[in-house]
Amino acid sequence: MSLLGALVRTSQLVGTRSGRLAKVKELASLLRVLERGELDIGVNYLSGEILQGRIGIGYAALKAATAHAAAASHTLTLGDVDRNLAGLAAMRGAGSAGRRAEVLRHLFAQATPDEQQFLSHLLLGELRQGALAGIMQEAIAAAAGLPAAQVRRAAMYSKSLGAVAGAAMYEGAGSLERFQLELFSPVSPMLAQTAADVGEALREIGGEAAFEWKMDGARIQAHKSGDEVRIYTRGLNEVSGALPEIVEQVRTFAHGTLVLDGEAIAFDAAGRPHPFQVTMRRFGRRLEVAASRAVLPIQGLFFDCLRLGEHSIANRPYRERVAALAQAVPAALRIPQLITASAPQARAFYDAAIDAGHEGVMAKSLDAPYEAGSRGASWFKIKRAHTLDLVVLAAEWGHGRRTGKLSNLHLGALDPGTGEYIMLGKTFKGLTDAMLESQTRELLARETRRDSGTVYVRPELVVEIAFSDLQSSSRYPGGFALRLARVKRYREDKRSGDADTMESVRKVYDSQQVGAVTSAVHP
Repeated sequence: MSLLGALVRTSQLVGTRSGRLAKVKELASLLRVLERGELDIGVNYLSGEILQGRIGIGYAALKAATAHAAAASHTLTLGDVDRNLAGLAAMRGAGSAGRRAEVLRHLFAQATPDEQQFLSHLLLGELRQGALAGIMQEAIAAAAGLPAAQVRRAAMYSKSLGAVAGAAMYEGAGSLERFQLELFSPVSPMLAQTAADVGEALREIGGEAAFEWKMDGARIQAHKSGDEVRIYTRGLNEVSGALPEIVEQVRTFAHGTLVLDGEAIAFDAAGRPHPFQVTMRRFGRRLEVAASRAVLPIQGLFFDCLRLGEHSIANRPYRERVAALAQAVPAALRIPQLITASAPQARAFYDAAIDAGHEGVMAKSLDAPYEAGSRGASWFKIKRAHTLDLVVLAAEWGHGRRTGKLSNLHLGALDPGTGEYIMLGKTFKGLTDAMLESQTRELLARETRRDSGTVYVRPELVVEIAFSDLQSSSRYPGGFALRLARVKRYREDKRSGDADTMESVRKVYDSQQVGAVTSAVHP
């Protein structure tokens, strides 16, 4: 069995490497020496996760566990740690707090100081060594001697990256084909980059593109097998019971087996879309669904087909998936679409979306496959104003009527190359009293440390930020700062992995520079 110490040393080395290739090399070296039964554990730990998920170990419990002397030598194996954590996760009922504290103390007593620090960060969800899922997928490919694209495709459809690693390294490329889109096993949605306007999107895609209205609804995935229909959120939670009218819609579709990607959105009496926050009220209702349905009916509108019949078509070009969608879903329940290479036609389509009360448009390559959970270079979102989905890194205590509330938010975006969050600025604008109450409660639940005026938190909450532009800045390490930023809304439907990255930030900044040059040449 492999020692935890070897994994911790790799984690430390990965954390010191600035380049993606160097990180991949270190990770692949470790994966090659792990036994097959340890791969799942090792891959998860190095990705900052444990197999048991969140098990409710907080700072106080870890502080107590590390108060005693640490081990002088490496004796803990990966299996030892996993068995202890599984035991902790299973403890329930009267007296469980004391038993959990004893198990945790015993585990940490066997760990060296470096191992204690690693385990503490791992259990708190604060491991920041840069071994994110994308880098780990490349490391698995390198360790197995397989193309990274094959590993990424398999990872889209597997709930366990460790299982993908085992198949890749011990069974070869052919074994990865068994990881497919399955009915009633939702996958993370494909994501989009940001484009400044339709012209930029057309240039990036390189010709004809599919433009679709970008609706400010809640992303859903619908699975259908005969009369059985289940609806899932972008976070992969089933919400069929809360959305019976969408279940009924999908049940009427002619094809017996379907997986569809779309939006759930509520409209007012005039046919205008309700704000996102209003639509999301339906997702929180588990009781009195009939009453909620009468007051706030909701509709499913679809834009992609991932499975039609017995086989997945997610890896087929978008033009084929659009054709499948047209077979499966009535036109009235498909999001409006225009296929064109003409910028004037695309701008008119964008204007029509804005006039209808929507956010803007999406632009999609007709040749691209569906890349679940990926923010690839084949989908672009074009909105009316600059907005980015950023992660809250910290918040400052408010003053005046905001005394006692966490107010001024520290906002950041992930740098995929390093795995670190880069701060882009602060804002307290746009926060309502209700938002202040809610964010104070949610941020304190994620606190990692604090100083006299600031509470630092785990990077988990996603907030949509509207801003006038990005400016170059020496104040922040990423070199950019938000100008006139304000909170538009919290994105409860998004996890931190769904937020915009520094690549999106740089793209927005670059588009501004092109726009500035164009304005100077053509005033």
